[in-house]
Amino acid sequence: MAANTAGARLEDEWRDILSVHARTMCEIDRVLHPHGLGASDFEVLDILASGLAAATAAGDLCRVQNIAEKVHLSQSALSRLIGRLEKDGLVERSVCAEDRRGVWVALTDKGRALHAEALPLQRDALARTLRQD
Repeated sequence: MAANTAGARLEDEWRDILSVHARTMCEIDRVLHPHGLGASDFEVLDILASGLAAATAAGDLCRVQNIAEKVHLSQSALSRLIGRLEKDGLVERSVCAEDRRGVWVALTDKGRALHAEALPLQRDALARTLRQD
């Protein structure tokens, strides 16, 4: 009986986490949509802007592989997303000279400006959906 109760509690906690995640992603999508971004688009721009996945001392270039470690997308989904961001002029891709299989990604000025515009909206959405005040 205790195992069933413990299992039920775990199930409830898991569903609560999924619910918070879904609500948060929907809210971020909603507030960023007028700016032409979705939550995943913003996440990649945010990682690039913050230098969290930077592979250079200057922090301006990131390998797609390093970004993939920070976002919860498959490699192919991330590649398509970066392709869309590139088409929109928000990022630039280039081949890594040291490893021809590697791809560098960097924010453009337009991408940096859009990130700066969207950042407070995303942070407000996070505060509204994640804080239980």
